[in-house]
Amino acid sequence: MDFLIGHYNYWVVIFLMMVGLYTVISRGNLIKKVIGLNIFQVSVFFLYISIGTVAGGAAPIFAEGIKVYSNPLPHVLILTAIVVGVATTALALALVVRINEAYDSIEEDEIHELDHSL
Repeated sequence: MDFLIGHYNYWVVIFLMMVGLYTVISRGNLIKKVIGLNIFQVSVFFLYISIGTVAGGAAPIFAEGIKVYSNPLPHVLILTAIVVGVATTALALALVVRINEAYDSIEEDEIHELDHSL
């Protein structure tokens, strides 16, 4: 039982990944698919942040009395990934708006029917 409680952050990551993946696969609405991708992306962020954290670790600034340092690289990479994720989400939403203008729908099945009926 201590193993499950001691690794709760991994359980949260797995839960969020499964929710995001399920949302992408099961929903036909394009906005809901974008939201599912964002949930999946946040789970990956949580995974990297939880791996990069060291218990009792200090910032990597040399000072007297500090022996355990935390690596800042995972946190910096996640900041970059957040910026890329926001840009990707903005592009995906712009594409959804353009698809809505062209097909008058954001439902995947309706778009597929309209595209193959022409």
